[in-house]
Amino acid sequence: MSALVVSKYKEADEFLRNTTLKQGLYDEGAILMKDVLVNLFGEEHQARRHLAQKLFRREYFRNYERKIFPQTIRETLKPYLERGGGDLADFGYHVLMNLTADSSGIDRPERSIQETATMLRMILSFSKAATLGQITVGDPVAIRKEIEDTLVEFDAVFFGPSERRRRALIDRVARGEMPESELPRDLLTILMQNEDNIELPRDKLMKETAYFLFVGALSSTHALTHVMHHVFTWRAEHPEDDALLKNEAWFLQRCVWEALRLHPPTPELNRKLTCPVRIKSRPEAVEGGDLIVDMRAVNQDPSMFGADTAAFNPHRADPPQGWLYGVTFGLGTHACLGRILVAGTPIHPGSDPKDAEYGNLYLIVRALLDHGAAPDPANPAAMDTTTTRKNWLKYPFLLDKP
Repeated sequence: MSALVVSKYKEADEFLRNTTLKQGLYDEGAILMKDVLVNLFGEEHQARRHLAQKLFRREYFRNYERKIFPQTIRETLKPYLERGGGDLADFGYHVLMNLTADSSGIDRPERSIQETATMLRMILSFSKAATLGQITVGDPVAIRKEIEDTLVEFDAVFFGPSERRRRALIDRVARGEMPESELPRDLLTILMQNEDNIELPRDKLMKETAYFLFVGALSSTHALTHVMHHVFTWRAEHPEDDALLKNEAWFLQRCVWEALRLHPPTPELNRKLTCPVRIKSRPEAVEGGDLIVDMRAVNQDPSMFGADTAAFNPHRADPPQGWLYGVTFGLGTHACLGRILVAGTPIHPGSDPKDAEYGNLYLIVRALLDHGAAPDPANPAAMDTTTTRKNWLKYPFLLDKP
């Protein structure tokens, strides 16, 4: 039976909010993806999601942006400022890996160049599990073996020590030796506390943490490079908006969201129909087979985003439904839990920016622009041609030296 392809926003919205649809995008990468939240279904998914949601509360986002992010961006930017630039993909990997490690609960006691390189290598290996269904180059069997070996190494080098430290702290709280408020505020700690008493054996705990670590670092890194490319291009073609880019938080956020709309992290979402599904947009029930949501087509639906939907336009009118970034973070039960962490909450002209969560993409772009970020004219950027995901392989950039 052929798959049903959805390319209209309203249909995608109705289908993705249906709880009977099962995740079908990551079957090829089951070595890591089989037991993680994004791939679960039914009651098991609901229970795990409810537990993970305890991390993503407003006070967490506020603390993250005001206390954790400033130190991390300063540490990561320093060598790039000293060199006068670098590569956006490399920079994105490092800053977002550090930020995601903090929120996932993976300790980096050394914070050395070697330790950072080791973690980045593991993240890049794990990421192959999510893209095995779209690769055009490489042997899937060899890639699965690589991921399996990397999980063993990850356990020994990062996960095991992080788990043991948190277990000792949780035990101290249980004995009344320290207040619970002093526990680390991260995903691993919340999962280990397991206040909901769901079945969560150690291997699932490790894979969930590994998935959160790599997906937060890599999908946001690709998004960062796309955002910066569009900002560079818009600034060159629309100098009249330079003051808006420099001074108006709402305008820079719209640049970020518009780039997210044009560049969803995956070209399609795949769902399996577990029973007949009826939606308002279709006269007959849909049953059997796979349902594929064409992310790019949905995010460029003219009925939602206007006539020039393939173009980057931060002055675009808000869609009549949803957010300017479309379905980039998914919808319904499998919507991304870290959406606010990445994209923030809406900032409007005249609103108090202190009352908003900016999102890490906005904050990183702001920091780069404040330090004079610009494309390197001597080293042109290049796209990655090894997968069907349209991402930048390299993007050299310049910064003002301090």
